[in-house]
Amino acid sequence: MSDLPASAPTLFTWEFASDPYPAYAWLREHAPVHRTTLPSGVEAWLVTRYADARQALADTRLSKNPLHHSDDAQGRSKVGIPGERSANLMTHLLNIDPPDHTRLRRLVSKAFTPRRVAEFAPRVQQLTDRLIDDFAARGTADLIHEFAFPLPIYAICDLLGVPAEDQDDFRDWAGMMIRHDLPGGKRTPRGGVARAVKRMRGYLAELIHRKREELGASEQDDDLISGLIRASDHGEHLTENEAAAMAFILLFAGFETTVNLIGNGAYALLREPAQRARFQDAVARDDQEWLSGAVEELLRFDGPVEIATWRFATEPITLGGQRIAAGDPVLVVLAAADRDPERFRRPDVLDLSRADNQHLGYGHGIHYCLGAPLARLEGRTALATLLRRLPDLRLAADPDDLRWRGGLIMRGLRTLPVEFTARPESSGK
Repeated sequence: MSDLPASAPTLFTWEFASDPYPAYAWLREHAPVHRTTLPSGVEAWLVTRYADARQALADTRLSKNPLHHSDDAQGRSKVGIPGERSANLMTHLLNIDPPDHTRLRRLVSKAFTPRRVAEFAPRVQQLTDRLIDDFAARGTADLIHEFAFPLPIYAICDLLGVPAEDQDDFRDWAGMMIRHDLPGGKRTPRGGVARAVKRMRGYLAELIHRKREELGASEQDDDLISGLIRASDHGEHLTENEAAAMAFILLFAGFETTVNLIGNGAYALLREPAQRARFQDAVARDDQEWLSGAVEELLRFDGPVEIATWRFATEPITLGGQRIAAGDPVLVVLAAADRDPERFRRPDVLDLSRADNQHLGYGHGIHYCLGAPLARLEGRTALATLLRRLPDLRLAADPDDLRWRGGLIMRGLRTLPVEFTARPESSGK
């Protein structure tokens, strides 16, 4: 469904995925809140202006619960993460509202305090150096497959408490869940996403059971799953399904956003030599404050989350001059809002020193991304270490030949081939 004129851009094609920003600029000007038919067949409202997006993200009349979708059960099955419904993994922070959202977020937020994230920094640095060691002597790499993808997987597994011997299984399942290309260029087989989700669900149930038994002997385990179990056993009323769903969504949301932050950020720096030089100068000076601001600009300029996860109107509302009926899905286009010239000066220019940068890359309101502090740490550490250790890093492909992953929510490259002067010495870490 579309009421746009013939001159309007076509949405959700492969060409659109490569560079959606001109289309979003057109929508912001001509149809800032626009009802369209998605590739899945679901009709939804796209919100593209910054002010409207910020309002929608904080509006309590827009529920996260898919049960508020006005469509039938078949239509509701088309929203959310493939396989999560059949695997009984629906009760997580992206699908619930207060008071359940408040209760679960309070439990999980303890793992993402500034102190906990700071304590995790040496482990992130260790993982980063280990991955670079694996390809530094070769002189070439695919920064997605060999760097941006494995780093957050191993980090979030450590945070959750997944044993080291099981983490490669998680890496395989996670790759299938986001249709990550398999070795040899093979693609995820049909139905592979749902199967991967079910395997992960079975593993998480087993891990929760095993950790619950082990906690009887030791109260010292500091991982997130042990913390959830301990809270449940101490009267927080956390069911096993809720614990499994929370672990699942923290893995799913906590790694793919970071994959894309690192991949998109590296790609932007490789294409903007002047900005990349400023970044490397800050790395040489160890100016962590400036680097943190630079990461914020990378999040704004080409962030990892293109469209915020689903919302559903619980009553008729007016947004950007459009009347939205109860039950209608609403999708806030973060990528469009963060390039709104009404909010950001020269929004299509990458400016790593940008000061006024209250972007929406990780959302806004009560559903603001819980893991954003960890993702920022991983992104800053990964990019700074990469350009410190491989200072002549350069793109090894024509930008027009690079392909972006299909999908509605996330924005990220399939591959990012690079070359550099081979450095046989390791980090020594």
